[in-house]
Amino acid sequence: MKLSGIGSTPLSGVGTARWYRPESDLTLPEKPDPSEVDSDAEQERFETAQTTAREQIEQARQQAAERVGEDEAAVFEAHLQFLDDPQLVGDIESAMSEGTPAEHAVSDRFEEAIAQFEGMDGRMAERADDLRDIRDRLLRVLLDVETVDLSALPAGTVLLAERLTPSDTAGLDPDSVAGIATVTGGRTSHAAIIARSLAIPAVVGVGEVLNEIEEGADVLVNGDAGTVVVDPDEGERAAAGGVDAPVVEERVATADGKRIEVAANVGGEAELEPAAARGADGIGLFRTEFLFLDREAPPDESEQYEAITAALAAFPDDRVVVRTLDIGGDKAVPYLDLPDETNPFLGQRGIRLSLGTHSDLFETHLRALLRVAASEHGDELAVMFPMVTQIEEVESAIERVESVADDLESEGIDYAVPELGVMIETPAASYLADALAERLDFLSIGTNDLTQYVMAVDRENDAVADYHDPLHPAVLRAVDRTVSAAEGRDAWVGMCGEMAGDPDLTELLVGLGLDELSMSAVTVPAVKQQVQQTATDTARELAAEVLACETRAEVQTVLDGEEK
Repeated sequence: MKLSGIGSTPLSGVGTARWYRPESDLTLPEKPDPSEVDSDAEQERFETAQTTAREQIEQARQQAAERVGEDEAAVFEAHLQFLDDPQLVGDIESAMSEGTPAEHAVSDRFEEAIAQFEGMDGRMAERADDLRDIRDRLLRVLLDVETVDLSALPAGTVLLAERLTPSDTAGLDPDSVAGIATVTGGRTSHAAIIARSLAIPAVVGVGEVLNEIEEGADVLVNGDAGTVVVDPDEGERAAAGGVDAPVVEERVATADGKRIEVAANVGGEAELEPAAARGADGIGLFRTEFLFLDREAPPDESEQYEAITAALAAFPDDRVVVRTLDIGGDKAVPYLDLPDETNPFLGQRGIRLSLGTHSDLFETHLRALLRVAASEHGDELAVMFPMVTQIEEVESAIERVESVADDLESEGIDYAVPELGVMIETPAASYLADALAERLDFLSIGTNDLTQYVMAVDRENDAVADYHDPLHPAVLRAVDRTVSAAEGRDAWVGMCGEMAGDPDLTELLVGLGLDELSMSAVTVPAVKQQVQQTATDTARELAAEVLACETRAEVQTVLDGEEK
């Protein structure tokens, strides 16, 4: 039996089916007569459940940050906001005051909110699983039901479920779980994103037919093709994609010899070894903000030096691109007292904070980086500045680098100036790419933010998620403008957004002229394989045809190999 769904992680795995049905443990008792309910006691029970759930969410956030990175762990910040949402809490408290037991009040109010989200379009509908996650935490406390320990699943488990919440997925052990398949869900749900970060093969949205798979069955999850196969034969196992893409330790080139660097995005020390194990050609994006989170004061120079040195040691012969502190927007650091802005994505973030309010942190940051550049393997270090929109910002940043170098020299401390570059994340940076390339060693296109600013959509706002599409012609032309502007100048151009890690887009990106692609480590082998199978001339023809498109639908038609 072969079932079709949505491939979430482009890997494959074979194992033994085990069903996860947590909802069966959360059956509510019969609702008593309101006159028999002590409203004050129910209020106290609810507050206790809130406190316990808050502690659990904080633990889940920390665990996710350590295992899959701060970006993915940010979903739990939203969970905390839902947990304390005044409207939700107010409605629950009102129901309890009228004689409804706490567990019924929680279930009823969350069920209503879940239904509202499920009635929406796009990513907004997928937020319903976040609400389920919070509801179930509260109900487990109120009903005194133990949480199933998904971290202790037997090796070779293919986990089947109606759905998985972000907390469920973050707790999985990728060494034990051979694959995931769910009845519901979408590729952009938070659970699916976490599964990709953990490199667990996953197919979501299979539908009710998934329930026909029996406990203990032999199951193949092919996250590349988006299929779930029961009792796969040897041919089906051999044909499974994703995980069968071999890990290639050496650098790769296209079929006609153009070298493409395939690097990994890394958000913490825990991600270094997995990236190296999957054959990454170094680090194309080392997010330094993880050093500043979950603490009461910023890291000092020595701590930053050690963290960056560890990254270079993990890739001793490969380039490590470090992004200077990128906070603001959706990345709050409480002890830095960041401004409370109406639209923080358009406010003080990235290089704006480094050159302004937090210039002292920036100087400490640069001291550590310049010292690392003079250490063993330091000649492979590259540093890029985020959220650049003006040439003056780049010139000021370079002046700060020179000033710090002078200070280190006067102190008799070894230093070196690494390669310097910028993130291309805004239309302004794309339009200024020629001037930036004249002053810098490289440009790195961050397609997540570039898409946000080109399309004028908050990428955290699910209501406009369908507009956040890197394959929109306007975004593709911004990428092309950036690459073209650097041609003939001594600056290489890379890409470190999610777009870079999609093997289906590798040929297009090669055709657009990218020198480097940086991505989640899980897709490095598949992208390397695609690079080797790509002919540069054919890729350029594909890129030219895509750039001539006027709509997103036309772009997809071309990528699918059909005539417009």
